[in-house]
Amino acid sequence: MYAFIILLQTLILPIVSGGIQLLVSGGHPLLVFGLWWGFWGVGIRLTLAGLSQVTKPDRTRKILGVDSTDANQVVQELGYANLGMGVTALAIPFLPSWGVLLAVPGAIFLLLAGVRHVSKPGKNAAEQVATWTDLLVFLGVTAGVVGLAIVGW
Repeated sequence: MYAFIILLQTLILPIVSGGIQLLVSGGHPLLVFGLWWGFWGVGIRLTLAGLSQVTKPDRTRKILGVDSTDANQVVQELGYANLGMGVTALAIPFLPSWGVLLAVPGAIFLLLAGVRHVSKPGKNAAEQVATWTDLLVFLGVTAGVVGLAIVGW
């Protein structure tokens, strides 16, 4: 179920939302898809991850393969950071001219987390999905920044 939810937030919903927007109102494809990757991949994903990490740190700790409950405080603090970046990116539909920029801090975080996880040996399936979708979201938001530069700041 975890993998499906992550794939929904980081692949399926950004593509569907961007496609609908392009069909209905047009726009530059890089910018449109970048906005939706920012909303779903950073805003929704990091907000939900943050809520989960704050309220149920054991879940993230187990995904990462950490046995000690002493790590729960660190997981909860990660949750606070995820909430901050995620909630900020949730404003994308309300501030479309700022949209991609609202997602950049979260996208950079996902890039760094993804790069860190790529080299980790023995990842379980959930961590594999998280690793590659972290990188995908970064690329999607980066495409939006490129699109923003093309159409003009």
